[in-house]
Amino acid sequence: MNDPLERGFAVVAAVMLVLSVVGVVVPPTEAESGDELEFDTGVPDEYSFRAPTQDGTAEVDGRTFDSVQAAVSAAESGETVVLRGRLDGPVVVNESNVTLTSAPGTLALVEGDGEGNVLTINGQNVTLDRVWVKNSGYDTAENDAGIWVNGTNTRVVDSRVTDMTFGVWIDGVDDVRLKNNTIVGRESIYPFSNRGNGIQIWKSDGSVIANNRITDVRDGIYYSWASNVLAHGNTMWDLRYGVHYMYSDDNTLRNNLAFDNDVGYALMVSEELTIINNTAIDNTGRSGHGILVKSIDRTEIRNNTLVRNDKGLYVYNSLDNVITRNLVLENGIGVHLTAGSVREEVHHNSFIANDEPVRAVIGEQVAWNASGEGNYWSGTKPADVDGDGISDVRYQPAGVVERLAARNPNARLYTDSPAFAVIRLAESSVPIIETPGVVDHHPLTTPPHEDWRQYYE
Repeated sequence: MNDPLERGFAVVAAVMLVLSVVGVVVPPTEAESGDELEFDTGVPDEYSFRAPTQDGTAEVDGRTFDSVQAAVSAAESGETVVLRGRLDGPVVVNESNVTLTSAPGTLALVEGDGEGNVLTINGQNVTLDRVWVKNSGYDTAENDAGIWVNGTNTRVVDSRVTDMTFGVWIDGVDDVRLKNNTIVGRESIYPFSNRGNGIQIWKSDGSVIANNRITDVRDGIYYSWASNVLAHGNTMWDLRYGVHYMYSDDNTLRNNLAFDNDVGYALMVSEELTIINNTAIDNTGRSGHGILVKSIDRTEIRNNTLVRNDKGLYVYNSLDNVITRNLVLENGIGVHLTAGSVREEVHHNSFIANDEPVRAVIGEQVAWNASGEGNYWSGTKPADVDGDGISDVRYQPAGVVERLAARNPNARLYTDSPAFAVIRLAESSVPIIETPGVVDHHPLTTPPHEDWRQYYE
């Protein structure tokens, strides 16, 4: 009997025989569910911007110029360049401690010629405030960008960057602040790999990326060898990855929204990240992950909301992470655990109405509970005799049935059968079977997330 499917049915037969003797009743497995998910993204119509048509001017220290470059070249430390109308780029800012801003009540446009960078900031302590930067070059190999930041302590606030390859490139400088900007790439460029990233952070320490809106680029925020970067309040949609970490340690990601992407948040080859209070909804592209965790160690993933993604969490070759108090709702797979990810601390999560709560492709059994309290699993029938909110019966969301189905797709036709329901019950309550996978010894009787129904209309 070498075929895995044949061995599985042999196990079914054996378990049914045992349970017929002990008289165990199989509980129903209905999961809570609701109507179609609705949520307010709060994002603007990215193609409704109206560009100024009148020829522009740039004023500094009482002098008026007909080009931005002439004005910034004339500006001295501490001065402000005031822009009006439409002006031509490219522009290079070499002076430190200067500000470029639009005249009150207007949004000036600096438009490139479709070659190279539109605005390059080399000086330190430069601020770009309420300016529209448009039309960089198309070359991803040359990293053509709307705004190229080569100066420490640069500020880009309340601005707009559109029709470009890379939006804002931070090039090895620290303490950059990008706040409340809208970044829109070129929707016509496809596939995603032919686009640049919205915000590229290379070898930057201590920067802050806050409340930006990013769409139609490759990855919304891309980190490479960056550290101590705080990204919060950003909204990212219609991308490959909303956020993408590579070789970037000690960063914090909180209160961001990623929806309608291939992957919401891709965490790769990094450690000691803090991923809290983020939302990933409807990420169902080629990969389809809410949070992708690949070669990530010693990271906290807490209080995130993962709804209706192909996979809520995908955990690959990662160790010693804390995954706690996340709402994992109505995903195809709640958590896909694989490639030796067996030292995760997983507790106080709400797994509700996922088609498959956990898929564990691992060679040993791991426990998901801490200090006597585990997770909430919809569709189970907990037995709580003492009323402490913790079931007296363990739950195995990923055991022999799921393992068999993962190895042999033909077995998935039978995973909802009464025979397999008997196996699940045996794993949870007797237990007479100890198999590799995930077990929760102390499942919670109510979800820690009392407001989970708000995601249903």
